[in-house]
Parts: sequence; structure tokens; C-alpha cells
Amino acid sequence: MSFNHFEYKGTRFSVDVQSEESLSYAENEFEVFDDDIYNVTYPKSGTNWMIQILTLIQNKGDPVKSNMLPIYLKAPWYETKYAQEEIQKMESPRLLSSHLPHHIFAKSFFKSKAKIIYTVRNPKDIIVSLYHFTKILKIFQPTDDFQNFLDDFSQGNALYGSWFDHVKGWMQMKDDSRFFFITYEELLQDIRGSVVRICKFLGQELDDAQIDLVVEHSAFKSMKENVMTNWTQMPSDVMNQENGSFLRKGISGDWKNHFTVAQSEYFDKIYQEKMKDINMNFSWEESS
Repeated sequence: MSFNHFEYKGTRFSVDVQSEESLSYAENEFEVFDDDIYNVTYPKSGTNWMIQILTLIQNKGDPVKSNMLPIYLKAPWYETKYAQEEIQKMESPRLLSSHLPHHIFAKSFFKSKAKIIYTVRNPKDIIVSLYHFTKILKIFQPTDDFQNFLDDFSQGNALYGSWFDHVKGWMQMKDDSRFFFITYEELLQDIRGSVVRICKFLGQELDDAQIDLVVEHSAFKSMKENVMTNWTQMPSDVMNQENGSFLRKGISGDWKNHFTVAQSEYFDKIYQEKMKDINMNFSWEESS
């Protein structure tokens, strides 16, 4: 997984997206408001899907209000070099995104009443999604060597570092009332029930019709056809969608179309070793 990178506190970042200054500011100086909502994920775990869900919830399911801005401006990644100008324009309650690991997250959050929604996804599907993503996002030097890509991911040589460390770091907060944990697979299996649970966590009261609108307009087909959610407005010098689309399949289990049996067993062995102390069970562990 090749990209121009630097390390900050043991985690790999892109020189094109983050800087030492933007990360230090995000960690030490960024002011978290009590009514902020943070959409936190490891990359390719359903970040944009959750942005759309949360934006629709905030707007009581109204698709017109929810489509006022491209999705990457609705909930900017606050640790990037370019985010602060957009964040200054935002009205409260702010919806912000982040891929930061727990140990680099804004220190002011932990003294606030702000809330985090953390979405986790089967890492095998993340690997496949990220593999295809590197072919369109121009900060990456694309490769056709899937085994090498798998090795890099398994060893934590990825943008935002190790998936294992990311999940284990954030799962320290699983019993905190400000922290809501959900999996990508749960969203796929029961999107309506998931929306109801998220509304309850956020203290948002939506009626059945409004919840139906959230479900309808956060569906993969709807988001793929919506220019405000499919990233097609991103400049071609940043993202070349001639090589693939940002919203590719939106499914679970696509890893089975890419991993050989040997690669699956190789990753399972690493997974079991890295995750043996987390004391949590994820739905994909049985299917893998």
C-alpha cells in the first residue's frame, strides 16, 4: 500500500491529506462542543453511509435539506489539513467525521458531553474495498499485487495505521454512555432497526414516516445515484473515477471473491492472534 506518508505517534498518515500541524491541532487544540456528534471509523468501514444516515436523522428524513452539500462537506474529517475552514462555517449541532485512532483523538472530547458513533466492519471486506479505492484516489500508487496489499494491511502499513489497534483502542469506550458502537453488517441486516437505535442514542424523536425516509435515502442505490453522496463532484485530479466508482458494491462478504483459501487462512491466523484479548465477538468471526 504505497503512498507518501509520515508517522505521528506511531500511526501512518498521508502527506497530501494530513500534516504534523493538523494532527497536533486536532489532538491538542481542537475545541469539541457538547452537542457535537462524531462519526468515527477506520477507513472503508461505512463512513459515508453513516454520514448520510446521521444527516437524514438531523433533518427528520428530509432529503432536500440533507442534500444541500456534497457528503464530504456535510461531516468533514476534522483532522485533515483542509477541514478547519469548512468547520468554521458549520452551525451547531455539528456533525464531524474522523478516522483517528483513540490515542490521537481530540483531548477536549473526553471532558465534553459530545457523542461518538463508531462503525466497525469485517476487516477482510475493508481490505477489498481499500484495494479498489487505491485505484481511484490519487494519493495512492495503485497495485495489482493483492498479496502484497494484504501483507501491508495485516502489518499496519496502511493509512491511519493498524485496523487491529484502531478497533481495540476505541473498544475501550464501549461502556461509555457517549459512545455508540455498531457494525456495518448490522446496518446491512437491519437498517431500520439500526436507525431507530441511533435515534435513541442521539435523543432524536422521529416518527415512522421520517424513519422510512432515512432508510430510503440512505440505501446504497439511492446514494450511488445521488450526486451529493456518490463523490462524483470530487475533482478528477483528486479522484479518478474512470478507474472505478467510489460507491462500489455496498455489500458484506465480497472478500470471498478476492481472497484465496490460503490468504484467508493467513489473515485469520493474524486476526486471532491480534484480537485474542479484546473479549468481544463480531458477527463475521463465525462466517470467516
